[in-house]
This record gives sequence, C-alpha cells and structure tokens, in this order.
Amino acid sequence: MNQTLTPSPLDAALVLQRQAYLAHPVPTLAERKADLRTLQRFVREHKDALCDAISADYGHRSRHETLLAEVFPVVDGIDHVIKQLPGWMKSRRRSVDWRNFLGASNRVIPQPLGVVGVIVPWNFPLNLSLVPLTYIFAAGNRAMVKMSENSRHLAAYLMAHMPAYFPLEKLQFFDETGGVGIAFSQLKFDHLLFTGSGQTGRAVMAAAAQNLCPVTLELGGKSPAIVCDDFPLRTAVERIMFVKLLNAGQICTTVDHAWVPAAKVDEFVRLARNFSRQHYPRLDSPDVTAIIDQRAFERLLHALQDAQDRGATVLSLLDGPAFDAASRKIAPHIVLDAPPDCLLMQREIFGPILPLCSYAALDPVIALINAGPRPLALYPFSHDAAQVQKIIDRVMSGGVSVNDALFHVGQHDLPFGGVGDSGMGHYHGVEGFETFSKMRPVFYQTRFSTLKFLWPPYGKLADRVLAFLIR
Repeated sequence: MNQTLTPSPLDAALVLQRQAYLAHPVPTLAERKADLRTLQRFVREHKDALCDAISADYGHRSRHETLLAEVFPVVDGIDHVIKQLPGWMKSRRRSVDWRNFLGASNRVIPQPLGVVGVIVPWNFPLNLSLVPLTYIFAAGNRAMVKMSENSRHLAAYLMAHMPAYFPLEKLQFFDETGGVGIAFSQLKFDHLLFTGSGQTGRAVMAAAAQNLCPVTLELGGKSPAIVCDDFPLRTAVERIMFVKLLNAGQICTTVDHAWVPAAKVDEFVRLARNFSRQHYPRLDSPDVTAIIDQRAFERLLHALQDAQDRGATVLSLLDGPAFDAASRKIAPHIVLDAPPDCLLMQREIFGPILPLCSYAALDPVIALINAGPRPLALYPFSHDAAQVQKIIDRVMSGGVSVNDALFHVGQHDLPFGGVGDSGMGHYHGVEGFETFSKMRPVFYQTRFSTLKFLWPPYGKLADRVLAFLIR
C-alpha cells in the first residue's frame, strides 16, 4: 500500500515560494517598490500593536526604545532603499579590452536569488526581521522568516496580520514551537541569514552546508570602547552609557566593556552614576527595559557574583535595590578590576553591566583585544586622527563608530556585518542588495568571434596570435 507523505509546513512553504519564483523570477522595479511600500505601510499601521507585542515578550520593554530602535529604522530605511533601488538594479558594464574590440561587451546583471530564509533573534525582533526583508524584497526575492522562542507574542501577531499585506508565496513567518529552528536551517534556501549567538551560528552554518546554501551570519562578541586621554571624559561617558543601557544592554553591538586611562576611572564612575540617576532614576521606571527571561536574568546576576567573588568591585549606579526579581530588571552596574578569566570578561555580557578596564599605554590594550575573538564593533574615542587610525588599522572588527557607539549600525548606506567569530557577510546599503542578489556575469559576443583565429588545427596563424597575446 502506497502512502503519500504530507510535507511539513516549512517544506510546503518553500515549495510554494520556489514555484512562485520560477514563474516570475525577476520582479520589475515598480513591483519591488510596491513590496517595500507595503512593508512600510504595515509597520505604520500596526506600530502600537507591535510595540505592545514586543513589550509582552520582554515582560516590559520601553515603548520609546521600540519606536527608536525598531520602528524608525525600518520605516526610514525603506525610504532610503527605494531612493537607491533604480541605480542598484542597473546592469553594470565592465572594462573593455582586446576581446571586445569588435563590439563584444561584459556586464554584471543583479538578479534575484529566489527564496531567502531569515532566522531572527529576540532582542530586536522587528528590526532584525523587517530590515533584512527590505533588502531581500529590494533584490526581488521571496522570504521565509523564523522568529525566536522568546518572541511568541510578536510572532503570533506577524503570522496573523502579515498575510493581509503579502501573499504566502511572497512572505511567511514561523514561530519557534520546538525543533522548528533546526528544520528551518536544513531547508534548501537560496540564501540564509542568521542573527544570534556564535554557538547557534555554527550549528546553522553546518546545517546549511549540507545544501551548499550560502549564509550570512551576524553573531556578536565583546565589542570594546577605548577612551583615549585626549577625549572629553563627560562626553565619552554620556555616549557610552546611553548605548550600554539602551534595551538594558541587550544589543549585540553595544559597548561590552570600556578601556579608560587609569587616572580617569574614578571620574568615569562618578559621571556614569550621575548619568544613570538622571536618565533612569528608579528601577521601576517605564524607561527601564526588563531582561528577556529568567535564565538570562539569573545568568547576569551569577556573572556579577562571580566577578565579586574573584575580587572585583561591583558598583550599582542607582539608589535602592540592585535588581528586582519580579520584573527581571537590573540596575546599571560598573565593575572594576574584573579578572580576565571571570564570566563577565569571558563571554558577551548582554546586560546593563559595564566592566571598566584601566590602562596606561595604548599598545597593550590593542594586543589584549587582538588576543581574543574579533569583535562585532569597535569604539575608539579620540580627537587625534592619527591615534584613531592606528586603532582602526591594528584592531580588526566588524564595524567602527568613532567618538560614539552603535551609530555605524544605523547608517543606511554602510554595510553591517561581523568578521571572524563575530560573523560573515553583510547587509544594509548596496551590500545588502548584493548579498541577496546573484551578481551575474554576462558576456555578449558579436557576430564574429575573435577566438576563431585559435580554432584547431593549430598552425602558424595560431602561433602568431598567441605570441601577440602573451608578448
């Protein structure tokens, strides 16, 4: 008796989208703009509900942080991409040489890959799903998006409401219901984008390799700030602490730890305490975002205790309790003299905790950073151009913001991506369009081929032509 196996929802979705791609492989500029405007309209029409869903997933997430770091980048980024898209889509003529003297030509034609998979983390689930979709749609593709297990409310909302804007053969969202992430990464996509931890990224890449599916990995790492002696300390503290406390430090590109001249550490702490009390006066403030779940909350408290047990000085920057278990909120902390082998210094912190590392000379700092995995971001603070360039030249990272933190990520015309342990590949900007396109080389031959002079049987004419070519 023959039995027909029912395909899984993931397999069925991929088949549906692949068939739609094959039926219409190259959407027009007008069609791509319409998709982008539809995505933008969805965000504008649902922004309040999206903020509520994300806050429910966190336990509490500052509405203003969601609008600033998730809604605005999507809406504003789509405007940028639509403006640039006609130029990005044009075929690009390459140099003319001896092969082309009779009129042959070389071009590179950007064409859609087909179906792109996106695996989204929980920390910025709207930004890190819809910003990639902006470039995926701009390149003319279709997409399947797998949300995090910590984004259940948002995933349910997107799955319920997005089909009214995009047909399933164009876009589908999936929740993590147990084993979905593994199965998703095993699908034969034309490209797979993963944002998350290095450990999971390795597993995703191994699964994708079975299908020879190209991957873009955005992973993270311990991104350092280096405050040089010439830079105004108050300005550095304000900029570092704003980024460190945004989303309660749960950002892959936040300042993980800061290097500060030894003579300025005490003043840094004083200024950081003033900043924290001014902008987050109480732990129960609606502007303070919760830690995403109980496991992450306990991990951060354990890391603080581990550092203290090993001799570090742990400083809560707010009056009152250092944390609240019921709301999973943790006050801003600075940690002094954290041992190199403590948990805070060994793994990405992903919380409102800033270890301060003192230094007397820049070269040992550079050597210590280079001794570890390459970070996703690097933040030098100095008005000395030569000193800044020295840091950029000698410390490899995914991206750099000079005299601020995080801002390189929000520049629509700059590529975003890691290097080494912090990831591979780019999206954002024209690099995002090219990541999700096949930059297809096409040679156009003329009526008469110059290679005819080199057809066998080889004789004196071939000898003369080859001698001319390799002279």
